[in-house]
Amino acid sequence: MPMPVADDEVEVLIVGGGPVGLTARGLLERWGVRTLLVEKRRELSPFPRSRLVNTRSMEIFRLLGLAAGITAEAFPPQFGRVRFRDTLHDPDFASAAMVGVNAPIHESPVTGVVTSQDRLEPLLLAAADAPTRFGAEVVGLAEEADSVVALLLDRERGTQSRVRARYVLAADGANSTVRQRLGTGTTGPGALAAFTTVVFDADLSQWCAHQPAGVYVTAHGSFLPLYPEGGWAWLAPTPEDPERADWAGLVSRALGPGADVRAEVLRVQHWVMNAFVAERFRHGRILLAGDAAHAIPIIGGLGMNTGIADAHNLCWRLAGALRGWAGPGLLDTYEVERQPVAHQTLRQAVANTDLMFQAQTLRREQLRTGGAAPSTIQLPWSERYFAQLGLVLGVTYRSAAVLVEGNGDCPPPESPEASEASEASEASAHYTPTADPGRRMPHLWLSPDRSTLDAFGEWFTLLTPDPARWERQSAPAWPLRVEALAGEQAGLCGLSAQGALLVRPDGHIGARWQDGPPDGSALCRALTRITGTASV
Repeated sequence: MPMPVADDEVEVLIVGGGPVGLTARGLLERWGVRTLLVEKRRELSPFPRSRLVNTRSMEIFRLLGLAAGITAEAFPPQFGRVRFRDTLHDPDFASAAMVGVNAPIHESPVTGVVTSQDRLEPLLLAAADAPTRFGAEVVGLAEEADSVVALLLDRERGTQSRVRARYVLAADGANSTVRQRLGTGTTGPGALAAFTTVVFDADLSQWCAHQPAGVYVTAHGSFLPLYPEGGWAWLAPTPEDPERADWAGLVSRALGPGADVRAEVLRVQHWVMNAFVAERFRHGRILLAGDAAHAIPIIGGLGMNTGIADAHNLCWRLAGALRGWAGPGLLDTYEVERQPVAHQTLRQAVANTDLMFQAQTLRREQLRTGGAAPSTIQLPWSERYFAQLGLVLGVTYRSAAVLVEGNGDCPPPESPEASEASEASEASAHYTPTADPGRRMPHLWLSPDRSTLDAFGEWFTLLTPDPARWERQSAPAWPLRVEALAGEQAGLCGLSAQGALLVRPDGHIGARWQDGPPDGSALCRALTRITGTASV
C-alpha cells in the first residue's frame, strides 16, 4: 500500500499551543530539531487559566533565556500567598504562603512567580522561530515504521493537509484528540466538577492593596488578580443555567453585601476540573505530555508546571533519537520516569483540594455555632503544606537512564512499582538537596552570577574537581562538556578530589563516581547505558 503523500515534513510535530507545547518548541529548537507546532484555536488563549510558575519551571525558563522577561511581566513576590476570607472585603481568617514564590529560596537561583497564562504564552511563542500553524486541528494519524502522518483540518477554510513527522509530541490538553484517537485510557477520579471563570474589571484595591495575594478564597468563589496593572477573575462552580446567567450580577453578589461594586464582565469561560493520568505516555512514535498525559486539579498550581517538566524530560530524548546518539529504548524511559511523578502530583493536588474545602467547612461551622467568630482559624494543614519543594525540586527518577551508586555502571530495576514508590518517598513539603543519581543537580554558585544549573543545556555535563583526569576519558559519540567544581562544592556533592557527576541535559544526575573513574572507558560505558546505544 503506498504511503500517503505529505504536504510538509518535519522531525517533530507538536500538537497543542499551550505552555507545554510552546516550551517543547523552544527546547527542541535549541537542539536544532525541525518542528511544526499546530493548534486548533486560531490564536493563543485570551484567558488567564494557569496562574503559578513554580521554581522548577522558572529554572527551565532561565535555560531558555526567558526568566527575567517572565518576572518583569508578573506580580511581585508578596502576591505569592493564598488568603481565606468570608467575603473579599472581610479580614483574613487564614492564609498560606506559596513557598518559592513569596520570597527567594537558597535552593534555587530563581524565584517562582504569580502570572497569568495569557501573559506567559506570548513570551514562549516569541522564544523560538520554528513555524506554527494556528487553526489547524489533527483529525487523523497514520503510524508508519519510521514516521507518523498527521491529517490536519482547517475548519474555517474547510481545507486539509498532511504532515509527515518522525515523532509526534501531543500536548493538546485534557480532552486530547491525539490521546483519544490512540485509544489510550486514563486512571483516576476523572471529571470532578464544572467551573466558570469570569474575567472582569472592577476597582477592588480598597480590600486587597494592603494585603496582596495571588488568590483570595471566599465562601462565594475565588477572586484572582490578573495583571499588575489591573483586572480580575472570579472562579466559581458553574450555575445550572449558564446561558442565562447575569454574570455581572453574580460577581457583584459574590463580593458580599455592602461591597457596592459593579463588575464589568469581559469574558466568560466554562470548563471542567479533571483528575486523571493516562495509562500510557507513549504509543510508538507518538508521545503525550502535559494535560494530555495527566489532568491535575488547579489547587496548588501544579498542573502546568508538571507539563513543563514533562517537556524538559522528553525533548533531550527526542533529540538523541533523531541525532543518533541515543537508542530507541531511551524514549521508553520517559514514561517510566514521568508517569509516577504524574500520579504523585495528582494525589497531592487532590489532597490540596480536600484541605482547602476543609478550611472553608471549619469556618462555616464556626459561624453556624453562633457567638463571636474568632478572627482566625487553625488551618487543617500547616504553613508548609503549600511548601511543595519536595515535589517540585526533589523528584528522584528511577529508570534505565539513571545509573546507581558505585562505579556508575549499574541501572536500577525498571519496574513501575519500584519507580512510583521512589517518587512518593521524595514528594513532600521538605526538600533536601542531594547529588544522588536520579535527583535534580543541586543549585551551587560556580561564580557570583552563575549556578551549576546554568552549566546544563544541549549536552551532557561532567562536573568534577579534576577536569584534566576526566578529559582523558573518550566519549566522542555524545554531546558532552566538562565543568570544574571547587573542592568545597565537590564535598557537598559527596565527591572525592577525583570524583565526578554525569548530569543529563535535563539537569538530573545520570551517574556518580565518588572516587574517580575505575578505568579508561567508565564515562563512555555510562553514556552508552544511559542513552541505550549499542554496547561498547
